[in-house]
Amino acid sequence: MNLPEIIRQSIESLLRNRLRSGLTMLGIIWGLVTVVLLLSYGKSLGEGVLNGFLGLGDNVIMVWGGQTSMQAGGERSGKRVKFLDGDTEAVRDEVPFLKAVSSETDDGFSFKYGPKVVNIQSKAIELPYGGMRKLNVEQGRYFEPSDFTEHRQVVIFGPHAAQKLFNGYPPVGESVEIEGHVFQVIGVLKNKIQDSSNNGPDNENAFVPFGMLRLLRDQRNPDSIVFQPSSPELHLKALQAVRAVLAQRHHFDPKDDKAVPSWDTVADSAEIMQFSIALDLLLGIIGAMTLGVGGVGVMNIMLVSVTERTKEIGLLKALGARRRDILKQFLLESLTLTFLAGIIGMIVAILVAYLIPPMPLYSDIYKTANHEGDILLRASPAIMLVSFGILAVVGIVSGLLPAVRASRMDPVDALRHE
Repeated sequence: MNLPEIIRQSIESLLRNRLRSGLTMLGIIWGLVTVVLLLSYGKSLGEGVLNGFLGLGDNVIMVWGGQTSMQAGGERSGKRVKFLDGDTEAVRDEVPFLKAVSSETDDGFSFKYGPKVVNIQSKAIELPYGGMRKLNVEQGRYFEPSDFTEHRQVVIFGPHAAQKLFNGYPPVGESVEIEGHVFQVIGVLKNKIQDSSNNGPDNENAFVPFGMLRLLRDQRNPDSIVFQPSSPELHLKALQAVRAVLAQRHHFDPKDDKAVPSWDTVADSAEIMQFSIALDLLLGIIGAMTLGVGGVGVMNIMLVSVTERTKEIGLLKALGARRRDILKQFLLESLTLTFLAGIIGMIVAILVAYLIPPMPLYSDIYKTANHEGDILLRASPAIMLVSFGILAVVGIVSGLLPAVRASRMDPVDALRHE
């Protein structure tokens, strides 16, 4: 018996017992919709959390001065390490596999616009900093090389910082006083989701060229050094190389990670991805168990079908049907029932996913537009493929026991069955 004939007989069997078949298929449909929605939720939540963390920047590593915990160069442990003017240049010149390097300082500056005076957390940075840290400008422009070479007194605001000082008035082109010095506003950053930060999210900060520290604080030394390896796989090698350069300049053991603490976002993002995978796996298992309940219904209807068709099985065997032919027939009938329900379930799952509104995650916190950062239940091709795989396993397992039972029947006993 060929495959089209088996499928035709399976559909005819389903139509002969419409109510029983419908209830059985309902279990499969319900289970499949559950699988798709759970996997969609896990995928969206994992991506949202990862994107929130990566608001800090892609593949960014930060180091700052600490306190030595190991003896080196004849000096005792416990020595304070403070970065000096020239450290960033040394790192940039001596570590070849870095994509970008920038000095950074964090401080609170007094900003005055008209009669209004507010204190805003500010960062003094160098040119490649914006690309590393995802500082995308929505109004105006970002820093240019000439801003640094010509020592221009310019400033860029995060959107919340701009609102705090200007109360909604367009800030680009305006002049503000920072610590009594006049700066021109050249840009306002795009509002972004940032679930991790060093001394406040970028939305709340203002940014000035690093050279302006000499004017504002009479300072030349960076508080920290921010860099980006040329590829994520080199993050540990890059961190070790940077620490070695700084150890040579500040006379501490390069293996002493407490002398120069670090924040490796590459390693942290890998941990978040592991969490996301674990969450997807857990939700997938829960969904598969729900779908398995529907599989029990398929197994039950197939066992009933085997009992009802005992004489038919005996006749087929008497006419020369082999054991594997009977096994294949009932297994394919089980799969036909399962996948017919699965097709309906896939359609229902897609419709339900689009009917469920976005679930708030970051939009309320960061006031984003178009539900950016929220959990959206969307059945992607990957999710549908995984759901299809789970459905196939359930269909095979559910149909295997009835098919084996049918294939093992003795033809004489089957023909005598009443």
